[in-house]
Amino acid sequence: MRALFALAASTILAACVPTGNPPAANSAAAVDETAASPALGKIADEYLKLTLAMGEIEAGYVDAYYGPKELAEAAKTNPLTLAEAGSAISKLTARLRLVDKDSLQPAQQRRKAFLLAQLKAAATRHKMLSGKNVSFRAESLGLFGATPALKPLSAYDPVLARIEKVVPGEGALSSRVDAFKARYVIPKDRLKPVFDAAIAECKARSEKHIAMPAGESFTMEFVTGKSWSGYNYYQGGYKSLIQINTDLPIYISRAVDLGCHEGYPGHHAFNALLEKRLARGRGWQEFSVYPLYSPQSLIAEGSANYGIDLAFPDEEKLAYEQKVLFPLAGLDPESAPAYFALEKELKALRGARFTIAQKYLDGEFSREEAIAATQKYGLVSRRRAEQSIAFTDQYRSYVINYGLGQDMVKAYIERGNPAEAEKWARMEKLLSEPTLPSDLLEE
Repeated sequence: MRALFALAASTILAACVPTGNPPAANSAAAVDETAASPALGKIADEYLKLTLAMGEIEAGYVDAYYGPKELAEAAKTNPLTLAEAGSAISKLTARLRLVDKDSLQPAQQRRKAFLLAQLKAAATRHKMLSGKNVSFRAESLGLFGATPALKPLSAYDPVLARIEKVVPGEGALSSRVDAFKARYVIPKDRLKPVFDAAIAECKARSEKHIAMPAGESFTMEFVTGKSWSGYNYYQGGYKSLIQINTDLPIYISRAVDLGCHEGYPGHHAFNALLEKRLARGRGWQEFSVYPLYSPQSLIAEGSANYGIDLAFPDEEKLAYEQKVLFPLAGLDPESAPAYFALEKELKALRGARFTIAQKYLDGEFSREEAIAATQKYGLVSRRRAEQSIAFTDQYRSYVINYGLGQDMVKAYIERGNPAEAEKWARMEKLLSEPTLPSDLLEE
């Protein structure tokens, strides 16, 4: 899933991730890759077919596919049972482990590691689909290759106390914060020009450092009836469909956030680079399919969230919004710093989202308790809290990928305090190679 749900994270306890229509391998580089390890290439092809089969068992399991149409049709006309899929996952994993690592070139070693991580996630999801009870921690680690350190909700009480001073008054703090932020909602008749401008700026800033494939583009739609705020449906051929959910009022800061996250240097850039360099360039067909519940998602969401700060460092986001987006939205530019200050304080609360999700998914909170906790520690209205829990109902531990992924990507890219050019170079590398969460931890 390519959805942005404004969350954050804490410390990493474990890690082990990334995405790839490739046409048939037709370049010299792709031919060389195939010849380098025919056994690994055959396993990768079977992994692709197995992932498509899992997509027929569970709706939404495959987030994107743009490979040969006949493979997708074969998965539909000759579906596997859940038991058959489980057996296939186990057998393919065993075969992959037998591929001698020492016989592989470094790039092929990373390819093998990626496939092993993706198959581990498939096995975890298969276990869940089979009705087995899986804890929040085991699920997040099994599916996404990482799990966050969780703080008790009481650890966020001092943050609430600070925000009380920023938004003083009577009544529940969540109501006061909601009323304050309501002054910064983009009018519906101005959504398109605001988002058009924001995405164009995200693209311009990203393309100064990362060259996109020729002919890349996206289409943007405004939709309703979703549990997420934004979603990128990658189509292949360097094309994306970006949807923005308007069920709830959209705050002015979300234009840049979603523009970078769903577009540049986020999901659209990520998928286009993987398609060009791995699926087409190396002929690695497994990158033409993206299973949602896999460690690939942690890299995808984490890099998309970090990309916001990379494109708009320090106070540049405030300056751009104040100068360009506030006037486009018909909002008072002079009030921008106050909104920006509150948003900065609210970031300290985002880790509470993980604790609430863990307690809810592990049965420690009822749905009503989870909604109440989200209102209190997310400082949102009941409608937004209900949307947050609806997201957890649908995607479960996927919520870790935003904040934890962002923290891991940030630590990797900013290790050693590099200059801006090096940060962008590391970002491009991460976006265009078979990166795993564990890779982000290596010195």
